[in-house]
Amino acid sequence: MISEILVIGDEIRSGVMVDSNAAYIARKLKEIDVEVTRHSAIGNDPTDIINILKEISQRSNIAVVIDGQSLIGENLKAAAAAKVKDVSMSVDTQALVSMENHFKAHSRPLTHFNKKKAMLLPSGTRCLRNLVGESSDFHFKIEQCDFFFLPGVPSEMRQMLQEQVIPWIRKIQKTTTDVRLIKTFSTFGLTESAMVDHVDDFNQLFPQIELSFRTNFPGIQVNLYTRGTDEGDVRVQMEAANQWVYRKLGNKIISDIGESIEKVVGDLLGRKQAHLAVAESCTGGLIADLLTNVPGSSDYFVFSAVTYSNQLKMKILGVTAQTLDRYGAVSEQTAKEMAHGVQQISDTTYGLSVSGIAGPGGATIGKPVGTVCIGLASSDFVRGHRFCYKFNDRWMNKYIFATTALDLLRQELLGIPHG
Repeated sequence: MISEILVIGDEIRSGVMVDSNAAYIARKLKEIDVEVTRHSAIGNDPTDIINILKEISQRSNIAVVIDGQSLIGENLKAAAAAKVKDVSMSVDTQALVSMENHFKAHSRPLTHFNKKKAMLLPSGTRCLRNLVGESSDFHFKIEQCDFFFLPGVPSEMRQMLQEQVIPWIRKIQKTTTDVRLIKTFSTFGLTESAMVDHVDDFNQLFPQIELSFRTNFPGIQVNLYTRGTDEGDVRVQMEAANQWVYRKLGNKIISDIGESIEKVVGDLLGRKQAHLAVAESCTGGLIADLLTNVPGSSDYFVFSAVTYSNQLKMKILGVTAQTLDRYGAVSEQTAKEMAHGVQQISDTTYGLSVSGIAGPGGATIGKPVGTVCIGLASSDFVRGHRFCYKFNDRWMNKYIFATTALDLLRQELLGIPHG
């Protein structure tokens, strides 16, 4: 099936706003074997919108149309679709009920503008209800193409795509006996160039399987995709490719089902009935934030201390003045005492700590920007580690520091010796 993605909005076309929706939609369509042949971005001019909808209706089977996050875009796309189909705009009862429920749930008054924006859809459309936002959208067939019009707010778009659009696309896909398999590995610890070197001969060994990478800083997703008519043969090929990837990437693989490192670490802690406390300096609570974004984290996450100052490292965590004077706050010795201190005061299975130089300032002789020291403690051991990354970006350093700390804990939980 031929499919396209169209984004409407001056803010997208001009580059004022970055579009992440199209990439997400393309990945989700790929998962159901719908290849996207074209991404287009267009401004708010009604004539331009009408013309491109006509073009798409002649050359594609599926089109997902999304707007920017401006208020005007949603009216424009509905009006343009009605013009192309030569139908009137009318009030959609389902859209009205959906909006009334949304405003009632949030104790907000429903204005005339909101009603007009939500209720006026092209006659003959199928309403796509928006369960997490204000205005609903619609599914409309023009010529040979099924158009799915969605909002530009990412959370709303994703919910509607997953729960309403993709199931409908599956219904209208041509019947096929093909078996399709997708495998997603989450990895950490390799650069893109190193990853390419590790799997360089994959295509020669497995020509029937498509290999692709997706950088998801600070990690890389490795995707395998294959299809065929013989289910047994397809599964054998994919399993052989899986084992090959495991041999090549080894402990750099965090998950073979695409999970995040915080989800993997949380699951490991839960299975071991272990508990964790965290002491952070340079990451400013990022590790705690990542861990507690995982549902059920209260089962294993106990305590977090963000101790930026040396005084509080000593007062709360028990780091000694002698250690700070001799080695400095960014040192393996300080990180070890931070980890031991947070593990002791919280009485947890593990204590994890980070202290580093996120930049762009703060570098000293022997401790450049990107230096991080990580401590890991239990009732049986206290270990310190030092890493130095080459980023001169504060956010990137904070994120890779936090991920490195979680990865050290992951390796400990799996019994992987750290070199």
